[in-house]
Amino acid sequence: VVADTYTGYTAAKTTAATKTDTPLQETPTSIQVVPKQVIEDQKTPRIAEVLENVSGVRTNQSLGSGNRFIIRGFADLGKMYRNGLLATSPSGFRTEIDTANVESIEVLKGPASILYGRIEPGGMINVVTKRPLDTTHGALEQQFGSYDFYRTLWDITGAVTDSKSLSVRFAGGYQNSGSFRDFNFTDRKIFNPSVTWRPTESTTITADVEILKHEYRPDFGIPIIGNRPAPVPISRSYSDPNTPAAFTNKTHIGFHLDHTFNESWKLTNRFLASYLDTEDLWPNPTPAFGTALQANGRTLNRNIFGQTSYVRTYATNLDLVGKFSVAETQHKVLIGLDYTRATTDYFFFGNFNVSNPALAIDLFNPSYGIDPALFRAARGITERNGLNFNVFQEQWYGLYVQDHITLWKRLHLLLGGRYDWAEVGRGRGSNLEQAAAGVDAVTRKDSRFNPRVGLLYDLTPWLAVYGNYVTSFGANNGVSSTNQPIPPQTGKQQEAGFKADLFDHRLNATLAFYHLTRNNLLTPDLASSDPLARIVVGEQRSQGVEFDMTGRVTEAVSVIGSYAYTDTKVTKDNSGLQEKRLAGVPLHAGSLWLKYDFARLSAPLNGFSVGFGAYVAGSRHGDIQNTFTLPGYVRLDGFAAYRWIMGPTRATAQLTVRNLLNQEYFESADQNSNVAPRNGAYPGAPMTVFGSLRLEY
Repeated sequence: VVADTYTGYTAAKTTAATKTDTPLQETPTSIQVVPKQVIEDQKTPRIAEVLENVSGVRTNQSLGSGNRFIIRGFADLGKMYRNGLLATSPSGFRTEIDTANVESIEVLKGPASILYGRIEPGGMINVVTKRPLDTTHGALEQQFGSYDFYRTLWDITGAVTDSKSLSVRFAGGYQNSGSFRDFNFTDRKIFNPSVTWRPTESTTITADVEILKHEYRPDFGIPIIGNRPAPVPISRSYSDPNTPAAFTNKTHIGFHLDHTFNESWKLTNRFLASYLDTEDLWPNPTPAFGTALQANGRTLNRNIFGQTSYVRTYATNLDLVGKFSVAETQHKVLIGLDYTRATTDYFFFGNFNVSNPALAIDLFNPSYGIDPALFRAARGITERNGLNFNVFQEQWYGLYVQDHITLWKRLHLLLGGRYDWAEVGRGRGSNLEQAAAGVDAVTRKDSRFNPRVGLLYDLTPWLAVYGNYVTSFGANNGVSSTNQPIPPQTGKQQEAGFKADLFDHRLNATLAFYHLTRNNLLTPDLASSDPLARIVVGEQRSQGVEFDMTGRVTEAVSVIGSYAYTDTKVTKDNSGLQEKRLAGVPLHAGSLWLKYDFARLSAPLNGFSVGFGAYVAGSRHGDIQNTFTLPGYVRLDGFAAYRWIMGPTRATAQLTVRNLLNQEYFESADQNSNVAPRNGAYPGAPMTVFGSLRLEY
């Protein structure tokens, strides 16, 4: 996707759904795009806030940060794609993605494994980054706001040769901020240089680097009492001011080649190397994956726990796209292959299961000041000697073929299939060398073919009806706590709906009805005394209705909105979970963001714009056992901006307010990523005010 694909809030094309330039209106699947202008208007540094604009997507964070989501009822395990390639650990280790270098975010609903390999059936999130332009443009923005929030953004691009064959871009940012949560902070640096070379009119080569340095303090949220989060101030943290800073360091090195043979045939090669280095150390509820709250209902058992991970992910693909006609049919054929390999070194230390009575904390009258020596000593402690060093290895190859056939200019048939070869292994030991040596003995090899069939018919020039059927070769399940390989997940979806292309192609809308099943899903083994034991639960089902729209209604009015009815439950199970609803998924949720631009009016209103948004979520179960509920909420946001010209420079001053009514709400609960759901529910921020000044030339 190139930068000029989007005009304001309007998105006409995406590459995520078909890996071709097929318009959204001709694609028989549900895919939503959040364009750059929406991100800029809403001033969202986290992609979790960006994706609040998309139906069926819920945040699923851990330790108060990270990019984990629930899509159509199913968790994505933190897998994120960057320009069409996997950019995170396939084993689910947390990462961070800042919006400083984001051009747009695409969400492909339903199984996407036909084009992307082992991926969860709920859908995929693809981040499209900024690319060099051959026209000169620069922007500098300073943001400031509540809780000592300071954020500086820059973006400079242009051609460096007279022939415009060589273009460069340098985007990035720096953020330093406190938090409404006690003791929490964020210190983040982002650097994103890129270069595009056009050696011939037929060939374009882009190379880019993305570096993120992120320091923060881990936060496991607010524990549950009874069936609701503890009735304490949402600012209260049960960490400690002496908790060492945690870090996430990330580097992406990307390559993209496009070569056009002629008007009909094009070759694309992508490559991405991703390196992620993290460390967390914090006072943790103990047992982390059990009941840490004492019988008195107010004392939380704790101890010191820490973990490090080093992830190396390499992904590449080669796509050949051709266009031709046969008789009365037009074909857009894709033939591709891809390869992904990831290795993760993981080490944990301290105590996550055995509590330290001296660190127990009163939820209603907490005292702080943990001796720093306890944090240092935790590095030499382990509860699972011989299992605390882990090496995860995963790789897969895929070969896929797809044909988008157009008949009579109104009927669009999408046929495709993929064959996967996948391997996954996990070694454990007393050091990394032992763990790496044990990987081969527990490596599981799987292969599978998955089809996709889609049909779209243009009822009128602006309204189409579509349907699709697709299966998926899902995420790997790794190995069990007894070091045995577990079968991989699989998925299946039937979907039908309508697509509208309104107001002279300025606004796109999709109404989707879907039925989605997920098999071989892991959940905690409640019958085991091992807190890390997992079982294959059988089958879970998600079905519902989704509506999304984005674009411009008039020259002045822009809109992005969504609604999701998501009905989830466990359909096959033998451990007591039958008929339970899935965690973190409200039955009803939606959003509506409207922007009005006074640019076409005369002074004094010329240059003003205002925006207003409402975000709604119903109550939802916090854990898969359905033992507690996170209450529903309505959050209102808004902004007002003024733009003016100063010689060659365009200036924009903006005031943004999130949570205008200061609504108290909870975003999510940790789903056994680092603590059990009952040990940590994450509150949303109270009313937060941001100011910004942006200069462009």
